Amino acid sequence: MAIGVLALLGFQLVDSAFIARLGTAPLAAQSYTFPLTFLIIGIQVGLGIAIAALISRALGAGEARRARRLGSLVLGLGGLVIGLLAIALWLAQQAIFSRLGAGPESLALIRDYWGPQLLAAWLGAVLYFGYSLCRAHGDTRLPGKLMVITSLINLLLDPLLIFGLGPWAGLGLPGAAWATVIAFGSGGLILWPRLRRADWLGRSGLLLEARRSALPFAGIAGPAMVSQLMPPLAAMLAISVVSQLGETAVAAWGLASRLETLSLMLVLALTMSLPPWLGRCYGAGDWAQIRRLMRLAAKAVVAWQLLLGLVMAAAAPWVAQGLSGNPEIRDDLALLIRFLLPSYALLGLCMIVVSAGNALGWPLRAMLMSAARLFICYLPCLWLGMLAGGLTGLAMGAALGNLLAGALAWQLYRITRPV
Repeated sequence: MAIGVLALLGFQLVDSAFIARLGTAPLAAQSYTFPLTFLIIGIQVGLGIAIAALISRALGAGEARRARRLGSLVLGLGGLVIGLLAIALWLAQQAIFSRLGAGPESLALIRDYWGPQLLAAWLGAVLYFGYSLCRAHGDTRLPGKLMVITSLINLLLDPLLIFGLGPWAGLGLPGAAWATVIAFGSGGLILWPRLRRADWLGRSGLLLEARRSALPFAGIAGPAMVSQLMPPLAAMLAISVVSQLGETAVAAWGLASRLETLSLMLVLALTMSLPPWLGRCYGAGDWAQIRRLMRLAAKAVVAWQLLLGLVMAAAAPWVAQGLSGNPEIRDDLALLIRFLLPSYALLGLCMIVVSAGNALGWPLRAMLMSAARLFICYLPCLWLGMLAGGLTGLAMGAALGNLLAGALAWQLYRITRPV
């Protein structure tokens, strides 16, 4: 899963790196769309958490038939929910992006980009639900391989569709979205026959299962989705703060956001692969194994993220140069890397605790931890830092917020974990 997440997030960073070659305006326009893209991802991840938790618990309790019925239900309903959300975001784009601070030039660029980007987001969500079904059944290899395959397809198509080739003109900013549409569509064509052959989908008793599982599913998916929706909301508020520092700062912040998700690949892989394992232990009542898994995950996350953060901070000028040739964006991005990357050691710890809470029957506690991370630790520090010291203060404030969030989350876990 770590390899797959690296590939998946890597092609998102590649998108931004190619778009940066188009100029500051296209990169800033794409950056304005990140919070809404994260909104869709938040909902799909919340649904995916519920899928993995319920199916892994059913398998742990020996209820294989119920697990198949749950697989069919969540795939269909999840695709419908994300589709309706995408339509709503398309209709409300003018009002939303104007409130985020996008000017007329950015709005014009976003208008051509947003349609194919929403289609790519819907395809990616449906593919993600399939990945969640695989993980719940203990298969992390297929999702990892498909993430690599789709990222390679995207990497090959990005320069062709953005810049063109020979006599064929490129599509510019929308080309990045169309490359993602083709990549995710190709992944779906590979995944769905595999799901049918594995007999992980049920066809009978779906209505009765829907009635039986609606309340447990809502009990997990509701708080999980709220938890996952908080980061996009915080991202919207953060980018509105960053926009006060100018278009260059917005563009640098957008690249830093892509780099953040890439640098957290191990954490994200654990948030995908650890909950099904915890769910099976939960279903079997093996709390000693749960405690061992959590300690191991915490040590791995802190050690890896701290080492990676320090290396990236030392190499910040060269990393920024590789991601953007614009000198102004490069300098701002290097500044953000130096402060933010080392702080992800404790941010990753917070993410692990929240993810585990959903698998261990603590969805409300997980939601409250997410809220505390963003609205008590992160955003106030970000805003106060910007007021005190511009972009440097903003970077320092964001880093401090991440450190406080990790320390608070682990302390809450120590208090609430079973004895």
